[in-house]
Amino acid sequence: MSGFQVRGWCPDAWRPMAAGDGLLVRVKPRLARLTRSQVLGLCDAALTLGNGLIDLTSRGNLQIRGVTEARWLPLVERLIALDLVDADPAREKRRNLLVAPDWQAGDDTHRIAGDLLAALDTLPDLPGKMGVVVDAGPVPLLADAPGDFRIERGVEGPLLLRAAGRANGAPVAAGDAADALVRLAHWFIDTGGTAAGRMARHVAPLPDWASDRIAPAAPANPIAPGPHPLGASLGVPFGQVDARVLADACAAWAAGVRITPWRSLLVEGAGLREAAFITDPTDPLLRTDACVGAPACPQASVETRALARQLAPLVSGRLHVSGCAKGCALAQAADVVATGRDGRFDLAFDARAGASSTHAGLSPDALLTLFGTD
Repeated sequence: MSGFQVRGWCPDAWRPMAAGDGLLVRVKPRLARLTRSQVLGLCDAALTLGNGLIDLTSRGNLQIRGVTEARWLPLVERLIALDLVDADPAREKRRNLLVAPDWQAGDDTHRIAGDLLAALDTLPDLPGKMGVVVDAGPVPLLADAPGDFRIERGVEGPLLLRAAGRANGAPVAAGDAADALVRLAHWFIDTGGTAAGRMARHVAPLPDWASDRIAPAAPANPIAPGPHPLGASLGVPFGQVDARVLADACAAWAAGVRITPWRSLLVEGAGLREAAFITDPTDPLLRTDACVGAPACPQASVETRALARQLAPLVSGRLHVSGCAKGCALAQAADVVATGRDGRFDLAFDARAGASSTHAGLSPDALLTLFGTD
């Protein structure tokens, strides 16, 4: 297995991460939503101060790619002016909040997420990869999304506060949910959770008031591309879109755009007319994960996405094409995984990136031949 570097933090606007194509500057839209003017402003910033590519992340965030060090602070200033980044780096760091994107104004998800944003200054300094999930709709949508503290619906209907790694949660009232989550975050720090790094690895018993006694409701499927009560869900191949394409499409859209953790946009009031996006819920690219690959990532030795497009129609299950053994695009196992190593691919089945391979050292052509191409 090729070596790779594991980072113990996630980038944000004030702490960008270096990639092969420049700095990655992460943008965390409040309540996962951007207004039409914010989308257009973000696209213009990505084109003038980055390389024009925008990523959608599994935490419902955006990343502007290809930013030089000289353009980083001007970009941050633009994002602050758009109200997409907090001017206080400490507050921006705390704003690791994943919200179910189908919220309606005034519902539990909307109100609790707003309460948490208002209470950011009371949160302790948590390890860099920790995050909060607010998924308080009638049925959970974000059961598979990463998060250390979760507010979600219980099996009998009440709201729950649940700690990652625990199967059940404690009931909370909607008006108390944000305060209870802040209290649990302080308990995590006070009981030595920083050393564990994540809630799921923290072995201290939960306090009695937060004990896990009620099961969460069964989750619904993620929002698929197609019509939606809010407008339309549009898939974004590999979670990356050209800012010109997004700006052109947004010019015809209505008031707002929600960012989902499923590499898709939930567009308020839009129809299914956007050729640059996925509108077919059976499109094989929806079950295909591929990182940015070489040369954009310095840890990758192979190109990934062109190959993934060729392989996707040939694979019946989940496909993962990874530029290296780190497996950034998909943390869990896939039915088929091709992992880049020294310019070639190792192929495995029902495995994660970097697992022991069934076929090793394959060229892209050899890999395609195994799946029946000429």
